Amino acid sequence: MRPFSQLFRLLAPLLLASFAGAGLAQEGPQLDLPRTQLAAGMHHLDVQLATTPLQRQIGLMNRKEMPQHEGMLFIFEEPGVQCFWMKNTLLPLTAAFVDDAGVIVNLADMKPQTTDSHCSAKPVRFVLEMNQGWFAKKGIKAGYQLAGQPFAPKR
Repeated sequence: MRPFSQLFRLLAPLLLASFAGAGLAQEGPQLDLPRTQLAAGMHHLDVQLATTPLQRQIGLMNRKEMPQHEGMLFIFEEPGVQCFWMKNTLLPLTAAFVDDAGVIVNLADMKPQTTDSHCSAKPVRFVLEMNQGWFAKKGIKAGYQLAGQPFAPKR
């Protein structure tokens, strides 16, 4: 028993620190994700990339504001019917469900702090969230082609 208690004493602070860090990540907005540039015709977007399960889970939660030319691109490993909700999300957003070629499959306006599910009309690997109304103001609808490195053909 004695070696176990010494090991526990050594590891306990590390375990507590890692759990505390995970909790902190969910309390505030995630502002330090990698970024890329996308284009929607003549409109240029600066988007954060949510690529891990935790980054995708947190998404734009707890953000109080977001510049009009910014958004978040959620990238999944495999195409699937992607569904989003707005729990702990303070901003009204529009989700663009995007296929591998960068074509918008469908759009969904989402109300802040709700658990209503908004899903892609078919399997997709990308979801682009922008401030609500951005796509409508630019005349961007389903079938519109987005451009950027994430949508480049795989070699």
